[in-house]
Amino acid sequence: MIKKNIKKILFYLFIFIFVFALDRFSKLYILNLSSTEQVDIYVSSFLNLYLIWNTGVGFGLFALNEPFYYNLVTIFIVFINIFLLTMMFKTKKYKIFFLTIILGGSTGNLFDRLYYKAVPDFIDIHYQNYHWFVFNIADIFITIGILCLIFDEIFIKNRKISNDL
Repeated sequence: MIKKNIKKILFYLFIFIFVFALDRFSKLYILNLSSTEQVDIYVSSFLNLYLIWNTGVGFGLFALNEPFYYNLVTIFIVFINIFLLTMMFKTKKYKIFFLTIILGGSTGNLFDRLYYKAVPDFIDIHYQNYHWFVFNIADIFITIGILCLIFDEIFIKNRKISNDL
């Protein structure tokens, strides 16, 4: 039993480290490019790499230049990460995986907020003149994890409830 739990913990720790490391390496790559020039790389007709510094939360929401609000949002993100960690210990089965990738991405962005005082975002998806929010690898994992948890709550849990009736 203990050996099985240790294997689970190590597996989710590996997932967490993988997400965090993938995010860090991608950001370091872009930041190294920006030391020689402004990063504005055309990749395809719908994808550019364009470096911006985000002081808000995901996708640039709540971006404010006031240090008080920036610090308040950062503290809020720390509490969210603590909440996610406690949820991981209370949750069973596959939901732990989704919480782990959310926590890995969130920790990557939190690291940047603390180290750089902003999060480097660089993935610019667009169609003609319409551009989506510029984001990073951490935002991808956070979004996928949240969407999977929402899908589970709406469809899987509701189907289970209707089968019990």
